[in-house]
Amino acid sequence: MKIDQFKILKPFIVGNPKLRLPQVECFEALKDSRENHPDDRELGIVLPVGCGKTGCITLAPFAFRSKRTLVISPSLIIAEQLMSNFDPSNAFCFYKKCNVLTDNIFPEFSEIRGTNTNQKDLELSDVVVTNIHQLGTENNRWIKKLSQDFFDLILFDEGHHSLAETWTLLKMKFPKAYIVNFSATPVRADGERMPGKIVYSFPIANAIKLNYVKNLKAIVLNPEKMKYRIFGSEEEIDLKRIVELGKELPAFRRAVVSSKESLDSIVNASITELRKIRQEANDERPKIIASALNFKHCKQIVEAYKERGLRCDYIHSRKNNQRNNDAYRQLENHELDVIVQVKKLGEGFDHSFLCVAAVFSVHLTLSPFLQFIGRIMRTNNGNTIFHPLNQGVVVFHAGGNIIPRWNDLREFSEADQEYFSQLLPMSGIDFSKSDELVVNPEINLEATEAHGFTQAESDPSFAEKIKSSEMQPKVNEDDSIPENEMSSSINRNGFQITEQIGLNWESLPLIKENFEAMEAIRKLSELGFSGQQVLEAMNSQPVIPKVQKRQEARYNLNERVKAEVDKILNSISLSADGYELDKNHRGKPNYMILKSLIDMRINNFINRKANERSELSQKDLDLIDENFEELVEPVWQIDLTVA
Repeated sequence: MKIDQFKILKPFIVGNPKLRLPQVECFEALKDSRENHPDDRELGIVLPVGCGKTGCITLAPFAFRSKRTLVISPSLIIAEQLMSNFDPSNAFCFYKKCNVLTDNIFPEFSEIRGTNTNQKDLELSDVVVTNIHQLGTENNRWIKKLSQDFFDLILFDEGHHSLAETWTLLKMKFPKAYIVNFSATPVRADGERMPGKIVYSFPIANAIKLNYVKNLKAIVLNPEKMKYRIFGSEEEIDLKRIVELGKELPAFRRAVVSSKESLDSIVNASITELRKIRQEANDERPKIIASALNFKHCKQIVEAYKERGLRCDYIHSRKNNQRNNDAYRQLENHELDVIVQVKKLGEGFDHSFLCVAAVFSVHLTLSPFLQFIGRIMRTNNGNTIFHPLNQGVVVFHAGGNIIPRWNDLREFSEADQEYFSQLLPMSGIDFSKSDELVVNPEINLEATEAHGFTQAESDPSFAEKIKSSEMQPKVNEDDSIPENEMSSSINRNGFQITEQIGLNWESLPLIKENFEAMEAIRKLSELGFSGQQVLEAMNSQPVIPKVQKRQEARYNLNERVKAEVDKILNSISLSADGYELDKNHRGKPNYMILKSLIDMRINNFINRKANERSELSQKDLDLIDENFEELVEPVWQIDLTVA
């Protein structure tokens, strides 16, 4: 008989020093939703790379006191990682590694893979792990065999995929199951938002401050001028025009990331940043990851790095599994300096020594850009955010139209739960812009004139040439160009970059830092305090006795009255110990006269006598504080002229 372990076992979560802050807070958010909002069936969790998402997944069934949980990943690699975290015989079992369960009793687990699993395995399990491909069709044997109430909780890793038809099928198959989508990117490349009510998010900015992810900055390559050739004529443009063309014309931005002149500048800048990190860290393990447009572009980039003496290889679907695995192995064994890919090293791939991201591809929306940048976000040194190994650098060319994505990432990095809950569509991103996704995009003739094309170039024949399939290559939905559409540095785009003049580098931090605060954090780090300790100290509120609070409030009131008297005297250029205001000649100095006037108004306001100030209650003091400006205003208005 099956025992529901997620209902019986008592996990050590709140107060567990081995858990990361997002893991504890995520558990509490899910538990609160189940207890107080049971009708919210589908929920969303937004966590940056490196914040412990896998741990959150293993804790989630306890939050729901689940009878049986189904955990689904988008790939076999991620499914295997999840399995190792549920498996108590594995050294990486999350429950054991983080002391979540200490009585040597663990939830029973199984996986669905091929023909190795039988019905009894699943019936006896508390959690079942699989990848979507195992359950992806309506005729799947498990879809047919399992009852509608077999699972009461479904956890989707990389939940932004859960809009796909196969994921929707599973939701319909188990209609009463709670669903939780976990993702670092809640918006897909096509602009659709991850489904479900966002109940918890952890901003990248917080993750950086706590040293969960690398501190990121961008290096933007800004040519003072650039020359390009189109239809046999050569044009020279300045930086402003380079940025404009990169924003408006897909053909131009693809020429920027693939023409030798501009490609070489990205290569050189990324190598410079890599060497800087290696030198400061005294460590040769940091590496570059580069994104390419397609297979031929991959090889072009590889050759560019090899020409400069770096060890470089690429991962691509056109290579067989053995060759790709060899590249993975070389990377893990630190036998490469650079790895190049076309959306191949994505979700589920983790190598913390990837420190520099060289962007040679085109990104229309934040989601694919963040997926790529996420590969360099994992930290290496847990002690300080200032360690060189915890610095990540993103290098891109101003003409590649990446600056809008960097700005989107900045906004995303500071975003809180409310931001994600209202996210439809994501603020600052125009998902209707799909130039790269069509074969023959329309050309705006007014825009071509505004960008400095000659009248001959702006006429309909010019537009037709740009629009024609001969000049405008087809582009896949993942922003890559098919191999047969990219045969030279012109790349059948019409544009050929021929020269760059006066290249400048601009550094853009991801987080707009308060440098005084960052310096204070650096000093605390040098003294051995972790980010978690600093956060806990900042969040802890000291308990102040009520009597002490009243004493402080009375003292503050007296000081505030004194300060107001000084302001009045300064405004009429009188000294405190003068007697100009003593019109009745009672021997009272200016200071005493003004202070008595203010004190009298305060005492009348709360119906107290002059000698009862020490008897004021906290309510009296709060009331005076709220109305202080109104109480002293008449004192400024009385006749303060010298007699």
